[in-house]
Amino acid sequence: MTQQPIPAATVFVDPQCPFAWITAQWLHEVGRHTDLAVDVQLMSLSCVNEGRDLDDWYRRYNDDAWPAARVAAALLDSDRASTWPRFYETYGHRRHVDGLRDNRANLARTVAELGLPTALLEAAGNSSWDDNLRRRTETAVAGRTDGGTPMLHVRERPFFGPVLTEIPRGAEAVTLWVAVDTLAGARGFSALTAKRSDELDTQ
Repeated sequence: MTQQPIPAATVFVDPQCPFAWITAQWLHEVGRHTDLAVDVQLMSLSCVNEGRDLDDWYRRYNDDAWPAARVAAALLDSDRASTWPRFYETYGHRRHVDGLRDNRANLARTVAELGLPTALLEAAGNSSWDDNLRRRTETAVAGRTDGGTPMLHVRERPFFGPVLTEIPRGAEAVTLWVAVDTLAGARGFSALTAKRSDELDTQ
């Protein structure tokens, strides 16, 4: 009998993005109930939106996203790269669940909590990391010119989303994964969108 490959999903996230957080948490939930292998990789929302005409509030939001992404890039290029999943979970929980919007304070607490070198914090204001983030983002979007975060790679195809406003749990999470995986396997499938709720539940 031929052994079936383990299903896998790679999700690219920006630490600032609540939608990326929800999607990553959903995939981890699927992984707890199935044999899905989940890989969380870094991308930058700020890089995605470079050169785009944005509303003032969203431009400020993108500008505010640089520090955490830069520190994450520096971490991934260091000898402590294996702590990236814990970094994302710790920083993300404090921002998206606990509501700490001061990113630099969050970064300082996260680095201290994980026992990481404080020198990593110097990357927050260092734009020399931006080319690293652009390369990671190019890998994430894989030639797409639309969308943002999260980017999900399934069956060797890149998709923007799924954009979720709450984290599915248990059987609901698995059902959604089966649907997404099925659509990804349909050669002619490209996109499916709907009106999005304005309320987010990141817990």
